[in-house]
Amino acid sequence: MVGNYFVYILRCGDGSLYTGSTNDIEKRLAAHASGKGAKYTRGRGPLAVVYTEAFKTKSEALKVENQIKALNRGEKMALIERKKRDEPEANG
Repeated sequence: MVGNYFVYILRCGDGSLYTGSTNDIEKRLAAHASGKGAKYTRGRGPLAVVYTEAFKTKSEALKVENQIKALNRGEKMALIERKKRDEPEANG
């Protein structure tokens, strides 16, 4: 689904996962990489995008972001693996 809002998961250099949402994914990822993104990701580089999903509306994206944030690490890893299996070219 192509949309204007995105939910993403980053794998931080320490192995932890960060979930966020944005309407400009390239700009947001650049902010994280430069240390100007979320406080959580500062000093935890290098960062790797391991999951992205597009939504038509901000409310849809925020709903899914909160659902993902409520998952435990194992559930998040399973979500990432499912996405890789379903769309191998879309995620690294």
